[in-house]
Amino acid sequence: MAWAILIVAGLFEIVWASAMKQSQGFTRLVPSIVTIAAMLVSFGMLSWSMRSLPLGTAYTVWTGIGAVGAFAVGIIALGEAATPIRLAAAAMIVSGLVMMKLAEG
Repeated sequence: MAWAILIVAGLFEIVWASAMKQSQGFTRLVPSIVTIAAMLVSFGMLSWSMRSLPLGTAYTVWTGIGAVGAFAVGIIALGEAATPIRLAAAAMIVSGLVMMKLAEG
């Protein structure tokens, strides 16, 4: 159950990072509210998952999901560059997340 909660927390990290970009430095009300709400949910769920998962594993996976997810949103929705080196870097992050999960058993 902790893993499922952690994954959802990572998805909310993607939401808040994307909303923060759309808030234009917290100058737009709705994206700013979405950012703060998603942050609270994400942090709360991360905290809950840390009750049974090790700190290093939980934080690394949460951050990795957010980083790769925000990267994907940038490419898909914002037209950011999908260069081979950026894609390789994202693939390395994903492989690290898989290794963290495998290390937990």
